[in-house]
Amino acid sequence: MTRIVIVDDHESLRDSFRIAFETAGDLSIVAETANANEALDLVRRTRPDLVLMDVCTAEGASGLEATRQIREVFPDLKIIVMSGFDEISYAPRAKEAGADAFVYKSKSMAFFLEIIQKVLAGEQWFPEPRTIPLPKGEAPLTAREMEILRLICQYRTRNEIARELYIQPDTVKYHVSNMLAKTGCSTTAELAILMISSGWINPRY
Repeated sequence: MTRIVIVDDHESLRDSFRIAFETAGDLSIVAETANANEALDLVRRTRPDLVLMDVCTAEGASGLEATRQIREVFPDLKIIVMSGFDEISYAPRAKEAGADAFVYKSKSMAFFLEIIQKVLAGEQWFPEPRTIPLPKGEAPLTAREMEILRLICQYRTRNEIARELYIQPDTVKYHVSNMLAKTGCSTTAELAILMISSGWINPRY
C-alpha cells in the first residue's frame, strides 16, 4: 500500500483523491493538511511514500517552499506539485525545488493516477515549457528575466531585487530595459499590471 500525504486547501479535491485512491485499492491517504507550512512536520510524523503538494495553500503558505524544505530532509521521497493556476513559472520552479512531477488541476483524476504511478516507478513528468506571449519577432524572456519579473510583480525595488538575486542594480536595470522592449510596456508598473492581470504571474506565490 502506497502511503500518501495531501497538502491542499480545497476539501473537495482532497475528498476526490480519497475516493479515487480507495477505488484504485493500492493508494492510501495517511495525513492531509490545508497549510503547506505544516507539510514537513506531517511528513516527519507519518513517513509517507508520496506527497501531493498544492502551490497555493491556506494562509498564503507556499507549496513550492514546502517542497524545497521536504526535499532537503527527505531526498528520496516522491513529491508531485499541482496547481489550479496557469501561472507560467510554477512548473519550472517546482522542478527546481525538487519535485518529481508537476500537474495542473485541470487534468482528469485518471491522469493524476497515471502520473502517480509513473513517479512511484522512478519517472519524472513536467508539462511542456510555456512562455509569455510577446510581439512577433521578440525573443522569449530568459530565466533571469523571469526571476526579476516575479520580483517586479511583488513590487520590489531595483535595489531589493539586486540584493535578493546577488546582482548589481545596474544589471537589474539592464534586464528590466530588455523586458520593457520585448513586451512593449513603457514602465515597470505597466509591466507588472500586464503580467498579473493576464494571469502569467501570481505575485503571492
